[in-house]
Amino acid sequence: MGEYGDQNTPKEVMILLSKNVVALRKEQNFTQKELSEKSGVAYASIRKFERTGIISLESLLKISNTLDRLAEFESLLLPDEMEGLKKLFDY
Repeated sequence: MGEYGDQNTPKEVMILLSKNVVALRKEQNFTQKELSEKSGVAYASIRKFERTGIISLESLLKISNTLDRLAEFESLLLPDEMEGLKKLFDY
């Protein structure tokens, strides 16, 4: 058991996110260059992210928006009481 218990390390989550973005990009038939142009994120940043998992939050959000996944970030890091209200009201 590592520093983070049974959970993935931050680096493992970064790599997982980058792999998911690659899969979504390919699913939508975008090349890295096309994703760069559509998202406004530098081509070099996309290449680096897909290879290493390293990217700024702003760039990740721009890419997510281009891939129609930005809404998924809205439920991240919600306080517990907000998550409960969201489920209750189907928000």
